[in-house]
Amino acid sequence: MRSGRFDRGLGEAMRELNASIGFDRRLYAEDIEGSLAWAEALEKKGILSAEEARAVREGLLAVRSEIEEGKLQLSADLEDIHMNVEARLTALAGPAGEKLHTGRSRNDQVATDLRLHVKRAALRIAAGIEGLIEALAVAAERDFDVVIPAYTHLQRAQPVLLAHHLLAYAEMLLRDRDRFAWAAGQADACPLGSGACAGNQFGIDRELLRDRLGFARITRNSMDAVSDRDFACDFLHASTMLLVHISRLSEDLILWSSSEFGLVTLDDSVTTGSSMLPQKKNPDACELGRGKCGRVLGRLVGLVTTLKGLPLTYNRDLQEDKEAVFDAIDTVALLLPVFREMLRTLRVSRERAAALLEGGHLEAIAVADYLTRLGVPFREAHRAAGKAVRRAEELGLALRELPLTEYRAIDPRFGDDIHRALSLEGALEDKDVVGGTAPRRVREEIARLKALLRGQRTEPGPKAGKSVRRETK
Repeated sequence: MRSGRFDRGLGEAMRELNASIGFDRRLYAEDIEGSLAWAEALEKKGILSAEEARAVREGLLAVRSEIEEGKLQLSADLEDIHMNVEARLTALAGPAGEKLHTGRSRNDQVATDLRLHVKRAALRIAAGIEGLIEALAVAAERDFDVVIPAYTHLQRAQPVLLAHHLLAYAEMLLRDRDRFAWAAGQADACPLGSGACAGNQFGIDRELLRDRLGFARITRNSMDAVSDRDFACDFLHASTMLLVHISRLSEDLILWSSSEFGLVTLDDSVTTGSSMLPQKKNPDACELGRGKCGRVLGRLVGLVTTLKGLPLTYNRDLQEDKEAVFDAIDTVALLLPVFREMLRTLRVSRERAAALLEGGHLEAIAVADYLTRLGVPFREAHRAAGKAVRRAEELGLALRELPLTEYRAIDPRFGDDIHRALSLEGALEDKDVVGGTAPRRVREEIARLKALLRGQRTEPGPKAGKSVRRETK
């Protein structure tokens, strides 16, 4: 690229700064795939003869094999994966290789490569998230009869099924799956044929390129096509939200596995020991999941900050997109199987769950509801329940142990059935609405999740074009 315009080569420090081959080598498969499509389009326009096109195809396939087998030494002097592939192709195919870049810029080339890579990664992750949702559903069903306190402000609030708590994370993950499907759809537009910034000057058939590369559509503005990285931000946002949810799940598991809670035991396969304290069993997988959320969020903020000040069209600042995306892909790929295994092997203590229900006056809302059902205005009933809590604390009793005489001293409308209204079973059955913790409703949600996963496994979330269907088979 410098041979005609420049007298001297790059300085050593600049060469190191300029080179991206250290990370964009991961795009080699997409780069070769795009080049194969481009060669076909050039042949269709008569720019490559049939013999030249065949030589280019054979050469590109040979380059791919050499990279995959570790036989091709990729050079920083050639800056990036695109020039490394082209240089090796030219060595194999001769002058035909030098024709391949006709009408094509690295600007639309790298945009094409990254869109393909992001789309496929997003769909893989969406499928991986379904595996984690399934693990939550299995865990919920396995320990369905366990009741724990739900917390607000980290204070005991109301009894709920542990299964209901776990399925809250399944709902978060369903949204994450759909976000990744959305991100795949946002990446599913073919920019190839946009040139450096103004479009292609040889009348290249962009619909042919779109079809061969499996994109759902083509980009509609060449300037936007080469400079757009919104799709990468969409992917990083989806990754960030997934890790936010993994971080929240991690925090619950860390608390629950502590000696203070003792509600769950994490398997040896997902915990570590201490270099000094032999009794320790540390929830490091959860802590790493919680910690890596900040890492991926930082990648999103970094790329958005890079984009915010860029004039149209392509600028070399955009080289920062790939490391951010690759790091997010790798981070998510590390975490998903670990958390599936964690949920699969999680052991729950029914004894500790029962102990956690003692104290905290979880029945207080049932006291208020009892009066409300008698026609007492809720705020009045709320005050009466608060007085009952205060009186129970004075006597060192639970609300279900507070004598009927004490209830009637607070409000004479309390009847002989007040203690039955405060039962744990009644508190659960009482929440018999869609989304509630009543056992019947929670079983329905487990069944719904299983059916949803069976129906959606081949195509998560909104359709993003035929490439989505193919990639998720």
